[in-house]
Amino acid sequence: HLEKSAVLQEARIFNETPINPRRCLHILTKILYLLNQGEHFGTTEATEAFFAMTRLFQSNDQTLRRMCYLTIKEMATISEDVIIVTSSLTKDMTGKEDVYRGPAIRALCRITDGTMLQAIERYMKQAIVDKVSGVSSSALVSSLHMMKISHDVVKRWVNEAQEAASSDNIMVQVLPLSHTGCFSVCLCFELCILHLFFLLSNDALCIFITSHESPLFDFIESCLRNKHEMVIYEAASAIIHLPNCTARELAPAVSVLQLFCSSPKPALRYAAVRTLNKVAMKHPSAVTACNLDLENLITDSNRSIATLAITTLLKTGSESSVDRLMKQISSFVSEISDEFKVVVVQAISALCQKYPRKHSVMMTFLSNMLRDDGGFEYKRAIVDCIISIVEENPEGKEAGLAHLCEFIEDCEHTVLATKILHLLGKEGPRTPVPSKYIRFIFNRVVLENEAVRAGYWKFLGYRDMPLLCPLDRCMMDTDDEVRDRATFYLNVLQQRQMALNATYIFNGLTVSVPGMEKALHQYTLEPSEKPFDMKSIPLAMAPVFEQKAEIMFVATKPEKFAPSRQDIFQEQLAAIPEFMDLGPLFKSSEPVQLTEAETEYFVRCVKHVFTNHIVFQFDCTNTLNDQLLEKVTVQMEPSESHEVLCCLPAPSLAYNQPGICYTLVRLPDDDSTAGTNPQEGGERSKNASQLELLTVGANLWFFSKMKYGLMLVCAVCRPVTSACPQRERQPLTLTFASVPLPSGLSTTRAFPLAPRAADVPG
Repeated sequence: HLEKSAVLQEARIFNETPINPRRCLHILTKILYLLNQGEHFGTTEATEAFFAMTRLFQSNDQTLRRMCYLTIKEMATISEDVIIVTSSLTKDMTGKEDVYRGPAIRALCRITDGTMLQAIERYMKQAIVDKVSGVSSSALVSSLHMMKISHDVVKRWVNEAQEAASSDNIMVQVLPLSHTGCFSVCLCFELCILHLFFLLSNDALCIFITSHESPLFDFIESCLRNKHEMVIYEAASAIIHLPNCTARELAPAVSVLQLFCSSPKPALRYAAVRTLNKVAMKHPSAVTACNLDLENLITDSNRSIATLAITTLLKTGSESSVDRLMKQISSFVSEISDEFKVVVVQAISALCQKYPRKHSVMMTFLSNMLRDDGGFEYKRAIVDCIISIVEENPEGKEAGLAHLCEFIEDCEHTVLATKILHLLGKEGPRTPVPSKYIRFIFNRVVLENEAVRAGYWKFLGYRDMPLLCPLDRCMMDTDDEVRDRATFYLNVLQQRQMALNATYIFNGLTVSVPGMEKALHQYTLEPSEKPFDMKSIPLAMAPVFEQKAEIMFVATKPEKFAPSRQDIFQEQLAAIPEFMDLGPLFKSSEPVQLTEAETEYFVRCVKHVFTNHIVFQFDCTNTLNDQLLEKVTVQMEPSESHEVLCCLPAPSLAYNQPGICYTLVRLPDDDSTAGTNPQEGGERSKNASQLELLTVGANLWFFSKMKYGLMLVCAVCRPVTSACPQRERQPLTLTFASVPLPSGLSTTRAFPLAPRAADVPG
C-alpha cells in the first residue's frame, strides 16, 4: 500500500544533483500508480511535483524521459502552469532522437490549448509526413484529439494526412482515413478518397469499409470481389448492417457469406454463420437459400459454429422442415454445454410461436431434454418454453402438464417446482380430468421443502377441493408460511362464495409491487394509528412483452422489479407540494402532441387522472436558439363546470432544453354534459402561442388489468355447457353490477379541455 504523502515526500529527490535515474524512475512509477488508482491530488501538491519533475529533462536516460512524458499526460489536468514544459517538449519533438519524437508529440498535444496550437502547427505538419512511421502515427492520432480544441486549425492539415496515406506502414495508412473522414465537409473529399483506394492495403480497406458514414455503397459492393478474405467479409458485414437495407442489396452479401460457410478455415465459417444469424432476425427469407449449407454445419467440430447454425435454421426454416430439424438437433444437443443448450431452447421457443401447430414435435424434443442432466439455467429455459406452449396452445396443454408433472417428481430446484405447482393450479382445472394431477401435487406436500409445500395450497385454492388432503397435517406444519396459507385457504374455501374466492384467490394483488414496497417502507418510517390502506397504492399496468432482438450467449441474470412508468409519475407528482393531497394516481395517458414539430415551441401533454382532479403535464421545448424563455405557463379554457385550481410554470426554457409546467383542474361532482370548444378571442399575453385542442375522453377512466375474471367465468360455466350440448340456442343477457366511476364522470362524457396558449413572458 502506498501513501500519497510519503510518495510526494520522496519526489523531492528530483531536485538533487546529480540526477539518479533509477530512483527517480521508481518514484514516477509510484505517482502514476496512485493516479490510476483514483487517488486525489490537490492542485498545489500536484503542481509542486510537476515542477520538480521538469528538472528530470536534464537527464539523457531514455527510460526516464519516456516516463516523464507519461507523467506529463496524466498530470496535465490537475497541475497549474503545465505549459512550462512546452519548450522542452518542442525541442524533443524536432530533435534527432526518434525514440523521443513520437511520445513528445503526444505529450505536447495533451497540454496545448487553442491559443498555442498555431505556434506548433508547422511542427505538426512536418511530423505528419515524417518518414518515421512512429512519428507520423503519433502526429495523426494527436491531431484527431486536437480537433476538439480547434477544428478550424486542424482541418488545414488534411493535405498532409492524404500524403501520409502513401506510406508503406499499415498503421500510417489507416489513420489518415479517420483523419480525412472527419473533414467530410471538404469539397474534394470523395475525389481524395477515390484516389486513395488504389494505394491502400487490405487492412486500410477494412478500416474504411467499416465506416457507417461512407456514402460509397458501390465501392463497398465492389470489395465483395476482392482477393483478400478479410476485405470481402468486412464488405459483406458493412452491407448487412446498413440501415433500411433492402433484400436486393443484401443478396450479394448473403451469397458471399454462403461461400464462407464451406471454407476450411474455422474463423471464416464462424464469422459467416454469425453474420447470417443476424440477417435472419430481420430478413429470414434472404437466408433461406443458405439452409443446405447451414445444415452441413450442424455437425461441425466447432460447437459455437454448430450452435449458431442451428439457431439460424430455426429462424429461417419452414413449417415442413421442423420435423427434420428436430431430428438433426437431437443428436447434437447432448454434446454441447449448458450455455449453448439455453440458446437452442430459446430458438425453439421462438419457433413454437411462429409455427404453433408443430407444438407436439417440439414438446417431445423438450421433454427429452428435460430428462437430461443440466444446471438451473438450462432447466429453467426448458420449463419456461413448455409453460409458454401450455398457455398459448390449448391442444398441447395436457401433454405439457404431463411432462412438467413428471419433471417435478425428481426436481431439485425449488423455484421451478413452485412455478410448476402454480401453473397446475391455474391450468389444471381447465383440463378434462383435473383430478389426475392431485397425486403429483400431494407428493410435493409430503416430500418437498417449505416453499413447495406453501405452493401446494395455491393449487387447492384454484381447485376448490380442500377435502382431498389431510388438512390437520398441513395446519400443524412446522413452517409458519405453510400453516398460514393452509388456514387462510381453508377458511376462504369453506365459505363457498365465488366472489370471495375471486377476490382473495383467483385475482390476487392488482397493485404495483414497487409502489407497494415504497408505500410500506414509508408507513414504517412514520408510525400511525391508522391501518395501512391498500387503496393508496397505484394499480399495476398489464405487462407489455417485447420480442428480443438477439439471443445472447450469456447466462441470464435474475429478474428485478423495475419501476413502471406509472410509478415514476406517481413519485414525481408526489414531490410537488400542490399535488401531495390528491391521493393515489389512477392512470397516466400517453403523450399528446399539441404543436407541430417544426414550430417555434414544441409542446406535448400527459394527463394524470386522480379521484377528483386531473393534472395536465405540459412538456415544452424551446427551438429558438436566440431566445431564453422564463416563467412558461399553459393557460387553459375549460367548461364552466371545471375549475382550474393552479398553474405551475416552468422557470426557464433554454434552447433545445426541455421544461415542464403543470395545470391542476378539479372535476365537478356531477356533470353529464359534453364540453364546448374554447371561445375565440380573449386576452393574450404579449408572447403567446396558440396550441391544439386537447380532449379528455372517458377512456382515461378505464384501466388495463390482468385477465383473471374472464378465466374464472369460463372455468365455472364449462360443466354446464358440456352437460347440455343439444340445448336450443337462446340469447344470453349478462347483468353487470354498477361500476363506480370517479366523481365528475358519466358514461356519455367527452369534454374537451383546451389549452388556450403557451404564455411566454419575454
